[in-house]
Amino acid sequence: MSGQDAGRQPKYQRIAAELRAAIDAGDYGPGDRLPGENDLMAAHGVARMTARQALGVLQAEGIVEARKGAGVFVRDFRPIRRRGIERLAHAGWGAGRSVWATDTTGRELAVDSVAVAEEEPPSAVAAVLDLAEGARACVRRRRYVLDGKPVLLSASYLRADLAAGTPIAQPDTGPGGIYARLAELGRGPVRFREEIRSRMPSADETEQLSLPTGVPVMLMARTAYDAEGVPVEVNEMVLDSSAYVLEYDFEA
Repeated sequence: MSGQDAGRQPKYQRIAAELRAAIDAGDYGPGDRLPGENDLMAAHGVARMTARQALGVLQAEGIVEARKGAGVFVRDFRPIRRRGIERLAHAGWGAGRSVWATDTTGRELAVDSVAVAEEEPPSAVAAVLDLAEGARACVRRRRYVLDGKPVLLSASYLRADLAAGTPIAQPDTGPGGIYARLAELGRGPVRFREEIRSRMPSADETEQLSLPTGVPVMLMARTAYDAEGVPVEVNEMVLDSSAYVLEYDFEA
């Protein structure tokens, strides 16, 4: 950015840019406290609101976090490296491992909310699962918490007639999860399709994921197909975008 362009920036953006550059240069490391509002006011000769806006920019970018009564600190960003191909390989869930095992080695993962019900799915999901109008699906909703922080909301949809009377319709599906149970039914997935997009979160998503103001979410829709090419599950996920790196490793 040229000096002329920088001069056109609002003061709070210039201050935010300076702080961002200092973080990138290592002047402030993970866990370090940034200058507070009073410090920025004195250093830059600006009003409190301007200093607050500057810090707010960095919070919205997920670079820093505010701690009530303590100040604003550089985030210790330990991303979840979501290895999209490796995590869904049959070698994992087929051997009774969670698909999450690939992403969270050495970290504390918990599912702190599980709800299983039969209900009418969204029309787009019903179309993928080839459900008649008004038909119900088995829906499994979960919230995943990593290192004490909510990171993902998940809703899996399966045909009710496929899931009924099986562990899929229970809160605990057993080793290997849904895919291992589908395999036992002769409907194990052999192919997956994922679609990813992003948007700002709803009020409910903001609350459930404890998101700071301005942090978007990633929406991931995954469809699992059996050996006959028939969709057996649709999983709609909402991810805290500041917590994830999506990694795909494949041959050219």
